[in-house]
Amino acid sequence: MLFHSVHFLIFFPVVTLLFFLIPKRLRAFWLLVASYYFYMSWNARYALLIGLSTVVTYACALVLARTDKKSVRILSLVCNLALNLGILFFFKYFSFGFDVLLPVGISFYTFQALGYTIDVYRGDTQAEKNFIRYALFVSFFPQLVAGPIERSKRLLTQIDAIEEIRVWEYGRITRGLTLMLWGLFIKLVIADRIAVIADTVFDAPFGYGSFELLCGAFAFAIQIYCDFNAYSVIAKGAALVLGFTLMDNFDTPYLAQNVTEFWNRWHISLSTWFRDYVYIPLGGNRKGQLRKYVNLMITFTLSGIWHGAGLSFVAWGLCHGAMRVMQEMLQAPLKKLGDLLHVKRETFSMKLGKILVTDFCVMLAWVFFRAGSVSRALFCLEKIFTRPNPWALFGGNLYTLGLDRFECNVLIVALVVLLAHDLYLYLKKEDLPAFLGRQNLWFRWGVIIALIVCVLVYGIYGVEFDSSQFIYFQF
Repeated sequence: MLFHSVHFLIFFPVVTLLFFLIPKRLRAFWLLVASYYFYMSWNARYALLIGLSTVVTYACALVLARTDKKSVRILSLVCNLALNLGILFFFKYFSFGFDVLLPVGISFYTFQALGYTIDVYRGDTQAEKNFIRYALFVSFFPQLVAGPIERSKRLLTQIDAIEEIRVWEYGRITRGLTLMLWGLFIKLVIADRIAVIADTVFDAPFGYGSFELLCGAFAFAIQIYCDFNAYSVIAKGAALVLGFTLMDNFDTPYLAQNVTEFWNRWHISLSTWFRDYVYIPLGGNRKGQLRKYVNLMITFTLSGIWHGAGLSFVAWGLCHGAMRVMQEMLQAPLKKLGDLLHVKRETFSMKLGKILVTDFCVMLAWVFFRAGSVSRALFCLEKIFTRPNPWALFGGNLYTLGLDRFECNVLIVALVVLLAHDLYLYLKKEDLPAFLGRQNLWFRWGVIIALIVCVLVYGIYGVEFDSSQFIYFQF
């Protein structure tokens, strides 16, 4: 069930209405039933997998809470990790020899459940004794299939207080609905439209020069940002209508001034998960610079593997790991060089230059992510740097990449809206609902109506929708 489907348009209001009408003691059970229905709308059989993961991690946490014996605790945690990661690895990495469909969202709910058990093992959180509430934590439908990957301290604590959620809070509900509307705009008007350019270029890159390939790389960079951010924003909005607050998963990542800052702003729930459960346990930066570099490379390589079994994902992870290591190694020399040349670091031009360099490097790394294979990615990168065709800027080549002139103009206007939104969020630390909440009524409703019209008129709708239409469903 997709957020932009008619099915969800019926499902969500019904679930919300009954959530606030039924006795409060039944709220968790009702949301659990709704969440499993939501998940089973893709493939009912795979509800058994999420159920198994829930039971195993729930039992593991109870064992960890009830014993102080180190050997028993370690054995329990290891068995839990082995079983859950074993299932995840089978479906993601070893199912190519079998006719097996990848369960939607398996990476997300598995990491969320494992994070909970590791927190219980560390003593950072208490084991949840109510199975219904814990099962809801693992399967909460707004963020079930593509995150954000929530922590128990945040989401499970809210579920434990589910009976205290007020039935009607105008500000909370309008804020949630506005977030959902904005998510639909960036998904249907921008992501699905610019995807046409990315698909046209990367499905047949052999006949294009550097201009078209750069357009394809830029298109995919915007597509994956808008597509994934759209899901996270809609999930946050839907949860907020129900009375739950999910974490921000994106924070204007393409306005980052270096790769470290990019990862502090991109897929925040996953990057912090790897930081807390991989990078820091490996030693982080506590064991010298060389060990820090090794830990960074391991962490980013695992991040690449998390996205898929293909070597192109591994290469993408290695690219980001290498960029992080290079940033660390060049930081001091570049600072000395800047001092020598009397570079003004806090100027607009310096910040803009750093943003553009960071975005260019990130965009080139996305080529590995999208190309489908390392060889094809290297071919595309080789052509970008060795087959310049600057005349394409004036020959209308942009209109040969799948979108006609009108569609390109719609896309350009939408991108300007996105840039204005992200710049305001970056500078003011205030999202669209907060901004609109401070405006006059006529302006507020004018923006909302304009977004609705844009989604209905300029949204890209297809006859057939499947789980691949949100890119990160496949991960």
